[in-house]
Amino acid sequence: MTALQPDTPGVARPEISLVVPVYNGSRTIGDVVREIHEGFRGHSLEVVLVNDGSTDDSEATCTALVEAYPGSVRLVQLARNFGEHNAVLAGLQHTTGAYVGVLDDDGQHPAAEALRLFEAIRRMHCDVVYGRYRVKHHSWVRNVGSWLNDHMATLLLKKPPGLYLSSFKVMNRFVVDALKQYRGARPYIDGLIYRTTRNIEQIDVVHRERRSGQSNYGPRKLVQLWLDMFLNFSILPLRLAGVLGLACAVLSGVLMIVVVIDKLWFDPDITMGVPTILITVVFFAGVQLLILGTVGEYLGRLFMDYSGTPQFIVRYVKGQRHADG
Repeated sequence: MTALQPDTPGVARPEISLVVPVYNGSRTIGDVVREIHEGFRGHSLEVVLVNDGSTDDSEATCTALVEAYPGSVRLVQLARNFGEHNAVLAGLQHTTGAYVGVLDDDGQHPAAEALRLFEAIRRMHCDVVYGRYRVKHHSWVRNVGSWLNDHMATLLLKKPPGLYLSSFKVMNRFVVDALKQYRGARPYIDGLIYRTTRNIEQIDVVHRERRSGQSNYGPRKLVQLWLDMFLNFSILPLRLAGVLGLACAVLSGVLMIVVVIDKLWFDPDITMGVPTILITVVFFAGVQLLILGTVGEYLGRLFMDYSGTPQFIVRYVKGQRHADG
């Protein structure tokens, strides 16, 4: 079943578009695309590959896939590496499907499971369906980062503790069109989704071992992702900084009173030496720098947004928009 695009008379909208951000995935993306076409046989399909500034042969490989699957595969070539979430947003801008799924380029997300997500979102009549991994095959570093990110999302985004915000998901067109309106330089897709809708479900899916290479998510990228979620969707850090400053001010006042009482009534000979002063100065200087750093991070992100820092820059697009066939 397909629906007609309202802005393109006579051109049928595919049932589903699948966005695959590609970064140094030349050895795996071919198998991923072939598996997608086999798994979604009989469905009107569009695959949008977003090459996020890869340094290997991903561009040539994706170009060959566009030629091998004319009418169903498109390549969005970015000018440089912008990061996974920016690449996904770039891909969403070039989708036309009534539903849109997101898959990794490393083969860890089976096409059969993507089909189950697609069937689930139509059956459940929700806006988004996430895939919750039965068994995760990530490195321990990424698992720790995911655990921390999940708990922070529960605290800051007020998501239910049992909802796992994975990169494997299917959204309807309503949510995709809402995400496309975001103009910030550092998008966090799951935060944008949860800010748009609470009509979200999840199903258990299989998560496979990587077919080749290693994860591009090291500690630095995980911290950056955590900061994007931590700072882009809540002012709680500013409130915590204010509370910390107030607590330190109260603590310093209490300690001052204790020192005065001790000096006057208990131990008049106590020496108030330089080390005590230095420790106190260093402690409160550290607190001040923490608060200033938090405020500075918010101001820096505002500067990036208002100075026109791009989410992504598309060098070119190959492949025609999907027509029903």
